[in-house]
This record gives sequence, C-alpha cells and structure tokens, in this order.
Amino acid sequence: MPAPRGELGGLRILVVEDNFLVAENLRELLSERGCDVIGPAPRVEVALGLLAANSRVDGAMLDINLGGENCFPVAAALQERAVPFLFLTGYDQGMVIPAEFSQAPRLSKPVDETDLIVAACKAFGS
Repeated sequence: MPAPRGELGGLRILVVEDNFLVAENLRELLSERGCDVIGPAPRVEVALGLLAANSRVDGAMLDINLGGENCFPVAAALQERAVPFLFLTGYDQGMVIPAEFSQAPRLSKPVDETDLIVAACKAFGS
C-alpha cells in the first residue's frame, strides 16, 4: 500500500545517482510526494558540494556505484551530520558495505516505487 503523500512532504532529500533516467525518476517520485529534492548528483564531488551548500538535508538516497567510484565518502559526510540515508544498488546482497554503514537500509535496483517510498518514510519520515 503506497504511503500517504504527507509523510515525506516538506523534507529536503539529497539524491545521488549517476544514471540520468533513474535520477530523474527518483526526483519526480519524491517531488510528487512533496519533497524538495537536492540534486540529483551524479558524482561524489558534486554530492559533497550540494551537501556543503545546503544547511538542511533531511535524508539521502545514495547509489553505491557512481561510474566507478563508490558513494561511501558521501555516506560518511551524511553520518557526521546525523542525516539518515539509504542505499540503492544494482549489486546483490553480497556487495561489501563498510561496517560503519551496515545499518543503513539497502534497496536493490530496479526499485519498486512503493518499496522505495515505504523505505523513505521509515528512514526519513514522520
């Protein structure tokens, strides 16, 4: 059952995704739920810049593999600011995630929209 629109409404969510179509789909889906989307950022450097430029970030969705670099520096910066995040990945559950991020939710691509919204509500919502 889809989550009500209001559960994410007003939240500022950073999207870090290097695939243009996936990034735009995430942006649109979150915007429809009332989120203010920061990004999407296709690379770690861009994501860190957006994070530094935004004093308020309520949550983040991170693609693990960004064109050959991993998103873990972004996850570390988010963790320093106590910003919740979830991982999106096309890799199987065997993908090694550093221990300090092991508690972050992980969704496998392609992500079902309802599962994504439910996970976002749990991670970022009220």
